[in-house]
Amino acid sequence: MKTLLNIIWLLFGGLWLALGYFAAGIICCLLIVTIPWGLASFRIANYALWPFGRTVVDRPGGTGLFALLGNVIWLLVAGIWIAIAHVVTAFAMAITIIGIPLAIANLKLIPISLMPLGKQIVPTDRPFVTTYSKAYR
Repeated sequence: MKTLLNIIWLLFGGLWLALGYFAAGIICCLLIVTIPWGLASFRIANYALWPFGRTVVDRPGGTGLFALLGNVIWLLVAGIWIAIAHVVTAFAMAITIIGIPLAIANLKLIPISLMPLGKQIVPTDRPFVTTYSKAYR
């Protein structure tokens, strides 16, 4: 079922969304100072290409001061506008019954588009084990 939903998603907006994030990643990587946002944009592009069966979690050790500061800058410069675009397109997708799962996937992209640094995209079908799990032993 996830594969079918991903193919429908890809045909009805996912490809264009991923290309937009990919283009933003290229622009951010060309401007040397914004490379962290470019890498995050590439991660979001990958997630936007095939969202069903994956989720976003906090990266182990990735929620420090620099990630917070970078996320605030991203939020003010681009995050709010991207989130508004996701809400508008999700509303357009939800008009039809078939588009409701696509709208939910579009809304699922909002948290990572608002605060992309310090996040990781993982599959939902297997447990996520951090590489820093020594503290839990």
